[in-house]
Amino acid sequence: QVQLVESGGGLVQPGGSLRLSCGGPVHIFRSYTMAWYRQAPGKQRELVASVTSGGVTDYADSVKGRFTISRDNAKTTMYLQMNSLKPEEAAVYYCNAGCLFPTDVDEYWGEGTQVTVTS
Repeated sequence: QVQLVESGGGLVQPGGSLRLSCGGPVHIFRSYTMAWYRQAPGKQRELVASVTSGGVTDYADSVKGRFTISRDNAKTTMYLQMNSLKPEEAAVYYCNAGCLFPTDVDEYWGEGTQVTVTS
């Protein structure tokens, strides 16, 4: 049973910053693409940012220039540095790990961490 564990969520004022963390097993960090998703109440889960095992990153247009995704494979931890947070970015943020195999896709999710952006 693969376990991804998020931390770092909380309450922040608009314009503030938070850093989320996601820890997991060594074999996940060795070869899986990692990503952060978020889901606000009444909305679909959306991809925020991703980082491959080799460190190639990608971001949703809405967060480019404000969020930074990174991973430390030696510490088996992924991070999401979020700056200039907006109220509409309040959501549950989920850690995701995925790997495409020849005949299957292996994917895991964390349980999520709540981010609240309000004054």
